Amino acid sequence: MEYRQLGGSGLQVPVLSFGTATFGGAGEFFKAWGQTQLDDAKKLVHLCMDAGVNFFDTADVYSGGVAEEILGKALLGIRNEVLVSTKATFKMGEDPNYGSSRFHLIRSVENSLRRLQTDHIDIYHMHGFDGNTPVEETLHALDDLISSGKIRYIACSNFSGWHLMKSLSISERYGWAKYIAHQAYYSLLDREFEWELMPAGIDQKVGTIVWSPLASGQLGGKFRRGQPIPADNRRSQGGSHGPETDFERLYTIVDALDDVAEEVGKSVAQVAINWLLQRPTVANIIIGARNEEQLKQNLAAVGWNLTTEQVKKLDEASAVAPIYPYWHQKQDTNLNPTPKFY
Repeated sequence: MEYRQLGGSGLQVPVLSFGTATFGGAGEFFKAWGQTQLDDAKKLVHLCMDAGVNFFDTADVYSGGVAEEILGKALLGIRNEVLVSTKATFKMGEDPNYGSSRFHLIRSVENSLRRLQTDHIDIYHMHGFDGNTPVEETLHALDDLISSGKIRYIACSNFSGWHLMKSLSISERYGWAKYIAHQAYYSLLDREFEWELMPAGIDQKVGTIVWSPLASGQLGGKFRRGQPIPADNRRSQGGSHGPETDFERLYTIVDALDDVAEEVGKSVAQVAINWLLQRPTVANIIIGARNEEQLKQNLAAVGWNLTTEQVKKLDEASAVAPIYPYWHQKQDTNLNPTPKFY
């Protein structure tokens, strides 16, 4: 398993991590993601370990805390051999105190530690940006949690470019711990991450942890031109994210994936994941699986690389016209050289 340095930190992480949003299946939304219970979770965890994937990602809101509980039980006896990341920000229950306030974060860390049955969290993410809480309050609380030994590193998720830069600036001003990574939605179908967040990551040495690399399963090989939309897909069952799909664009991307998959002898999903590993700042990709076969397929996305020509073919098939001001900034390449990843 290949390891990469996570942003500007000294932490090395495997290029794949296992996402546990499929654990539990509590509630209609997460039921569509998966309903993995403890016995099967243990099997998936050990399959990951056998493949060199010792990084597991979860969140407090996944099935209302059930996913953390199942992961904690599945890691008993091997906790010191793995990296665990979890997240907080979103509402848990009816308490009005949620978001990224000091009050909520300290309580959330304590609750996650209890559910995970551990004394520390390796990477703690702000699951989203809280525009109501002063950024200084959030970062100071996180810095105190690092000083207390309850978390090792901090990261953010689903931030805008200015959210990230403001946070980094405030951390630098006060000498507090900085976000070392941004967990972001990124795939061949969803390339808006490249417009601002990726350049910011390059400039500020913030690593990228990719979530939903297959765009809620739409790049898994089941969505094809002229065929019915799969009924068993997470998007069809109401468990997806993002805007409505431009199916013509999706099918154009899948056509290109088919061509490349045939050339390299891999599946469409494996090629889509491998393409992400060629992108700047990407240190880790979160893979999910409802069963052992899906996990084995996703694990086979690493250990090989697409050629420059194959990457270019996928780049061109998935290209999307940037919105303002990014299209304007591309007009004068002397002032704004086009990054290699565009």
